[in-house]
Amino acid sequence: MTWYPHKTVAVVVEQIVTTDNGHASASPRRFLMVEEIVQGQHVFNQPAGHLDAGETLFEAAVREALEETAWHVELTAFLGLYQYISPENHESYIRSCFIARAVSFDAHRALDTDIVATHWMTLEDITARAAQLRSPVVLKVLHDYCNGQLFPLDVIKTL
Repeated sequence: MTWYPHKTVAVVVEQIVTTDNGHASASPRRFLMVEEIVQGQHVFNQPAGHLDAGETLFEAAVREALEETAWHVELTAFLGLYQYISPENHESYIRSCFIARAVSFDAHRALDTDIVATHWMTLEDITARAAQLRSPVVLKVLHDYCNGQLFPLDVIKTL
């Protein structure tokens, strides 16, 4: 029997709020999150999902963001590669995490069926829900992002 890890992609999208004169607002940083049902439980996650056959990591990240949030996003950087081994089922998940900016919202688009809602949440709100996060990777990638970690998209090569 052949074993394969679960290959997933995710995006960190920060809401950019500007003042009337076009400058960045001093309001707390907010991040695009999805509330979804997993094994009967409501959990929070970045827009994320599995890589489909024949698609690039870039295509998967953009697709998953749209399917789960109705936001069209543009990838701006690569945040990192994260491995998580679930203590419940010992499955290995390899997450390629991207940084993206929200481009436009499609108010008429239906979300994936397991998505309950999308939220713009502060890091404090997300941290307060640590027990409801899909995995510890959710908070780890946000801390990495807030600490300025990023890599150019061209570190990923598609052949």
